[in-house]
Amino acid sequence: MTDVCSEEAIAEGLPDAWDREGDEIVRVYEFDDYLRGVNFAQMVGEIAEAQFHHPEITIRYKEVEIRLTSHEAGGITDADLEMATVIEAEHGA
Repeated sequence: MTDVCSEEAIAEGLPDAWDREGDEIVRVYEFDDYLRGVNFAQMVGEIAEAQFHHPEITIRYKEVEIRLTSHEAGGITDADLEMATVIEAEHGA
């Protein structure tokens, strides 16, 4: 099992656009239209399968919310921070 990150590790590893909410890290991405958000959510799903780390994804009309936590560890782990970093890299690509 992966260990929960320290407060310092979370602060250092959290990508700029992401926020912490309790034992989760979260970001809301905005899009010009619904289908762009759906396509983004599909890309995140493919990344999640490759990383074997699955976020909670909420699709709204022009927004997609991504929430990451490691339930089995009881909080935020390196896997969550890494997944957020990968999503950010792909979103900017």
